[in-house]
Amino acid sequence: MKRPKYTPEFREEAVQLALKSSKSISEVAREIGVSPETLRTWVRRYEREHGRQGGTFSTDERARLKEQDRRIRELEMENVFLKKSAAYFARDPR
Repeated sequence: MKRPKYTPEFREEAVQLALKSSKSISEVAREIGVSPETLRTWVRRYEREHGRQGGTFSTDERARLKEQDRRIRELEMENVFLKKSAAYFARDPR
């Protein structure tokens, strides 16, 4: 099977449409007649070359955020425990 050739202008327009649209990459790809994976590859390449656009996160950023969320939950649990401990020891000993 022969792969279709797309012009750089077509690729650029497709990437811009995917990034600026509120639709998913799959929906945009279907509308313009390319494979969703092809469009994803173009978008990733564009983001790598031009920096991040919008609210998408890289794999490293997602991992860092996940670790920070875990740490926040842990600290919140420790805070609750310390508050309960302080209340216990602050009670009147009568």
